[in-house]
Amino acid sequence: MGKRTKRLSFWMRRKSHLPVLIIGTLVVMLLFFNEETSVKLNMEYQNRINELQREIKLNEDSAAYYRARREAIELGKADLEQVAREQFHMQRPTEDVFLVRE
Repeated sequence: MGKRTKRLSFWMRRKSHLPVLIIGTLVVMLLFFNEETSVKLNMEYQNRINELQREIKLNEDSAAYYRARREAIELGKADLEQVAREQFHMQRPTEDVFLVRE
């Protein structure tokens, strides 16, 4: 029995890297091929998150512009008149209005 135990011990010391390689391979396969934890899927999600964050920033900038514009209209009569004239293409009797379309 002592000889057999020594052989088994020797074999385990020589092949101890084998279980580590097998477990490592399984972990890598799970990361790349499992649909829920796929690296590709996570990269797609991260790209979508970045895209939405850019859109949020753009909308925040737009909201700040319109908020400032609204406050200017509420505080000044000249600004209100300017906005009304721009929106409804109104003109004074003494001026010419040119519409530029893109």
